[in-house]
Amino acid sequence: QVQLVESGGGLVQPGGSLRLSCAASGSIFLIYDMGWYRQAPGKERELVAIITRGHTSNYADSVKGRFTISRDISKNTVYLQMNSLKPTDTAVYYCNAAVQYSGSQNTVGSWGQGTQVTVSS
Repeated sequence: QVQLVESGGGLVQPGGSLRLSCAASGSIFLIYDMGWYRQAPGKERELVAIITRGHTSNYADSVKGRFTISRDISKNTVYLQMNSLKPTDTAVYYCNAAVQYSGSQNTVGSWGQGTQVTVSS
């Protein structure tokens, strides 16, 4: 079993910044890609940013130039620095990781419980 625990969400004014963190723990052998997704009320979950073990990252067009994803492989942790936040960034943000369990050759996608980000004046 793997647990992903997000933190760092909250209420921020437009133009403000937040930093999300997601730490993975459990029977982990290796973590491949890690990413952040978000889901706004009444909308489908969408990819925000993803990062490989080699630190190659990709972003949704809507956040390019404003958000930065990073990871600390030694800590099994991924971060999302969000700057110049807009009301349209309001959503529940979920962490995702492609995890190979200890003693297994399979890779499983795991999700965190989500953290609310609200951008409002």
